[in-house]
Amino acid sequence: MKQRTCVLIKPDGIEKNLVGTVLNRFEKEGFHLIGLKLVPPSRPLLESFYAEHAGKPFYPGLLEFMLSGCFIASVWEGEDVVGKVRKIVGATNSKEAEENTLRKLYGTDNRRNLVHASDSPNSSAREIATLFNISELKSKENDSNGQS
Repeated sequence: MKQRTCVLIKPDGIEKNLVGTVLNRFEKEGFHLIGLKLVPPSRPLLESFYAEHAGKPFYPGLLEFMLSGCFIASVWEGEDVVGKVRKIVGATNSKEAEENTLRKLYGTDNRRNLVHASDSPNSSAREIATLFNISELKSKENDSNGQS
């Protein structure tokens, strides 16, 4: 089933100059990049994005980390992309992630773990709507200028 997913390259990924590495990994898997932008840190935006985690013990530290610098927001389209991207990303705690996952290769711990990836189609839809206007997304099927 064709899906969309949201992936963030967190401030540590930008600091480590891994933006191209992360994007390339998803392109090599055959996913289509349909939205991409550099997002400056904003408390209201991040509180909305991470709303389901409000009240959890890690929430304040997560917000502070995400407010420490810009992040890259991207939207990917492909067959079963939500689950496939989650496998590529790896476990939240980089030290526990499987070999060759992005977090195992480049993450540090459970906060400085390089990327965020939507955990379900519902989360993906909410996260994409939080970060992108529909006009900022480009689907191969909806290519208005006739190119693909």
